[in-house]
Amino acid sequence: MKAIRKAVQNMKAYIPGEKAAGDGYIILNANENPYETSPDVNKAISAAMKDLKWYPESSSLEVREAAAKVYAVKPDQVMLANSSDEMLRILNQSCAGEGDKVYAFTPSFTFYKTLAQVQGADFCEIEFPDDYSLPELPDMSDAKLVFFPNPGAPSGMVYSVDEMRKLIEAAPDALVVIDEAYADFDENKNSVVKLIDEYDNLVVTKTFSKSYSLAGLRIGLGFASEKIMQELNKVRDYYNADRLAQAGAKAALEDQATVKENCCKIIRTREWFSKELVEVAENIWPSATNFILARFKAGVAGRLYEQLKARKILVRYWNKPRLDDCLRISIGTDEDMKKVIEAIKELI
Repeated sequence: MKAIRKAVQNMKAYIPGEKAAGDGYIILNANENPYETSPDVNKAISAAMKDLKWYPESSSLEVREAAAKVYAVKPDQVMLANSSDEMLRILNQSCAGEGDKVYAFTPSFTFYKTLAQVQGADFCEIEFPDDYSLPELPDMSDAKLVFFPNPGAPSGMVYSVDEMRKLIEAAPDALVVIDEAYADFDENKNSVVKLIDEYDNLVVTKTFSKSYSLAGLRIGLGFASEKIMQELNKVRDYYNADRLAQAGAKAALEDQATVKENCCKIIRTREWFSKELVEVAENIWPSATNFILARFKAGVAGRLYEQLKARKILVRYWNKPRLDDCLRISIGTDEDMKKVIEAIKELI
């Protein structure tokens, strides 16, 4: 153990949602998309398999060009990553060293903390109020990185572009990372990708795991000014996205109709399920994502999680302060969500 850095020995590993132990489960604990990805993705991946003996194009140029068209930026302002988690790792490796300040908000995506601790950075948490509104911002003049998901996780809340401007301007010497993993479920109305030319310290991340129905392919995007991207590319693995990932990502980006159709289905189901869930929950937060965070009476959430699991329904439960009375429920198909709400009402 002497060879392992103290920072790593002292940290806790990030724990993702559990996988189903068999068939017949309704899986609503990892914010995956229940609908099939574009059929063009499968065709593109199949075609790419014939060239697996060759290294992939190292900068994922064709994917970056496709993304640039979708998001109205330049290809040199885009990075394709092996999931948005890799983008987050590259940012920590690029900016955060021993004792450096990394800020994030809580409750939120705990992997931000994991990555900062790997670097031995000083992780500083800013607490959300109970309604998950943007809190009063502290002095972040010493920050190297600031992480903020918009829409938020696990709350599902969405924050305006003006609020994101306020955050970006509060840490001018840091890279402010707006994690837009769920922005497609808000129809990108509050996306700040369009601000990367305005703010030199802004980085935006996106994932294909949610709206693109490609959680199994592990691909994500990063957006920033060309100057920032030049630096981040020094840290990126030179063949970080394989041929199959690049082929699938390009095809997915070029079929925005399928993405929008699937998102519309989830949004409709989310709105219906929210109205049903509010009848039995103590509180649900307004969601602009593909999940809902619901608070129940004291002592109910943990028991309900176990009871649902016994019925082969997996939802997300955290036994920790601020969330120990809550369940986060991903939005599945209409059929699945009807079964879930019936089970919840019966159990409660």
